[in-house]
Amino acid sequence: MNFFSQDEQLEKLGNGILEATWGQFSSLARNQIALTWIVYDPPIPVNTGGALTPDAFWQHKIRGFNYRGGERIYPASVVKLFYLVAVNEWLEKAMIKPSPELERAIKSMMLDSSNDATSLIVDVLTGTTSGPELPDGPFETWKYQRNIVNRYFKSLGWVENESINVCQKTWGDSPFGRERAFYGEMFDNRNMLTTNSVSRLLHSIVGGIAVSRGRSQDMMTVLNRSIKPEDLPHDVEEDQVTGFLGAGLPSDSQLWSKGGWTSSVKHDAAYIEIPNGRPYLLVVFTEGREQAKSREILPFISHRVAEAVQQLS
Repeated sequence: MNFFSQDEQLEKLGNGILEATWGQFSSLARNQIALTWIVYDPPIPVNTGGALTPDAFWQHKIRGFNYRGGERIYPASVVKLFYLVAVNEWLEKAMIKPSPELERAIKSMMLDSSNDATSLIVDVLTGTTSGPELPDGPFETWKYQRNIVNRYFKSLGWVENESINVCQKTWGDSPFGRERAFYGEMFDNRNMLTTNSVSRLLHSIVGGIAVSRGRSQDMMTVLNRSIKPEDLPHDVEEDQVTGFLGAGLPSDSQLWSKGGWTSSVKHDAAYIEIPNGRPYLLVVFTEGREQAKSREILPFISHRVAEAVQQLS
């Protein structure tokens, strides 16, 4: 059972938004998109600075809509949300030591989506390093260590995490050596997430109960993005707003998000506060080379959802 309840009003609106999207983008097949949309009705349980205890937070009923929300999809850099929570958990439990370099890597992983920074984070979390292929015995030990992040998220007992895989680094090119061997011959050990699993994790961060109240606030800080054109960098290929969900919002909206993209996928996961509307959470995954190149699909969906939120009863 999902952490949110199905809602007739959101079901009608969500299906209408999807139909409009397919009508606008004929190349987008129905099995090339997955979406989870959560609306926060009063009393708002999120972005309160962690005012609710975890028990009270999880008992708060929320409504949502999902389309293919349980489908396993390669998440690209959206997986960095999971590594962000894990590194904060490790720090909170004193399993690793804080340092200026670790802090720099965390910020770069989230704000700039740096794969090099993510490589360091994964090494710190797991006690493993990349390198040449290993003999069978040491490789088995290495693989066990690399799966510690998976074991942590499975230990939370969330049904949304039952099918996920979060054990791989993210690459600008491709894995080599022991990293390539760890992917499996047919890349069957790739990272895999669902829009429902990402939504629940982001929901816990915004609710102030991921790891601890203070660490949730720290995570919100590195997820916050300005959508003002003058604040967007002009010297990067992707700024995680242009062509993403933030680009479809009213100019005075607030955005906390993490995008992900490769040559074959384009995703975004966002918590959004808009003027004259209820706060909401939106996670959209799209697959396909044409979809990955599009700078219009995610903003189109985001704009339609924002319009719908402003009309909600």
